[in-house]
Amino acid sequence: MERAQLAAAGQEIVYEVRDRIGFATFNRPQARNALTFGMYDRLAEICVTAPTDGSVMAIVISGAGERAFAAGTDISLFRDFRTPEQGIAYEKRADEVFTAIESCPVPTIAAIAGACTGGGAGIAACCDMRIATRDMKFGFPIARTLGNCLSAASLERLVRLVGEARVTDLIFTARLVEAEEARAVGLVSEVVESHAALMARAEELARQIAGHAPLTLRITKELLRRLRRRGPKVDDTDLVARCYTSADFREGLEAFLAKRPAKWTGR
Repeated sequence: MERAQLAAAGQEIVYEVRDRIGFATFNRPQARNALTFGMYDRLAEICVTAPTDGSVMAIVISGAGERAFAAGTDISLFRDFRTPEQGIAYEKRADEVFTAIESCPVPTIAAIAGACTGGGAGIAACCDMRIATRDMKFGFPIARTLGNCLSAASLERLVRLVGEARVTDLIFTARLVEAEEARAVGLVSEVVESHAALMARAEELARQIAGHAPLTLRITKELLRRLRRRGPKVDDTDLVARCYTSADFREGLEAFLAKRPAKWTGR
């Protein structure tokens, strides 16, 4: 089935392999590619099952359309959150998906256009390389939207990528990083002018990587992952539970869906 036919069939993630390069595309452009739980799971599956026989040498992850890579988790999925266990399970599930991306045996490239926020930013941060269009906006604006929190594992990933001071700045101000700043701090390696240029450059980069020694790349990926995992695991379940069962989280959710300012109380 051709790519256009797959998209027409309504798949939330379109995945195809062309000449040894895998292309995973978030396919909800009408919702700025907001992520469903099924999309998270499918991306994890693609990464975990990536073959090591040379049939796939790299994977490019992108979003359909030009407005967004992925604008976070679909907010409507949080409507039923009421218990500590739900918040903890959500963050645990996110960590499992991010770990699957990091553990993918072939190099991953995030091709970022437009909004790359929340879970979308988390996914991009776990890829081996990131390139972006000039209109990219990257961040975690949760302090002004839902009032939820990132897990310790997600914060650790971001700290290792851009440093603790910058992570603090991003979370506290709820601002979004634009392309030139992202390049300056090493968050993305390249900035291009258009979505078409982005996808062409992502494919070119993937094909360059595909011509290199697979074991060198695979072993480097794994050693870097092991280096990132040397520290002790932080128990964050009490704080995650507190955040996802708070009155502020419920207020943030309802305000976001109603498109009105949230009235925070700190409870």
